[in-house]
Amino acid sequence: MAMIIIHAEMKVNREVEAEFLESVQELIEASCAEEGNISYKLLKDTNQDDTYLMVEQWKDQEAVGAHNASSHFQAFVAKAPKYLTAPLHVQAFTGQPISK
Repeated sequence: MAMIIIHAEMKVNREVEAEFLESVQELIEASCAEEGNISYKLLKDTNQDDTYLMVEQWKDQEAVGAHNASSHFQAFVAKAPKYLTAPLHVQAFTGQPISK
C-alpha cells in the first residue's frame, strides 16, 4: 500500500525565525504522535536563504485528512502568516519504499 509523502515549503521571515522554530516544534511533536504518521521532519534549505521544507510521510489519505483537521495543525496554520513571507507551497505524492 502506498504512503502519502508531503513536501511543504516555507519561506520564513528571518526577523521571527527563532519564534517560528519554537512554534513549529509543537506542531512536529504533536504530528509525530498521530496514529497515521510515519515521519514528520523539518529541513533547512542550504541553497535558499530563509527556506524550510517540512517532509511528511503518512500511512494513507485518511491519516492526512485527520492531520489537516487536527487542532495542532489548525493552530499552526492560523499563526503561519506571521512567520512566512510567501504562501506555503505544498506538494503531495504517493510512494512506496524500495527494498534494496
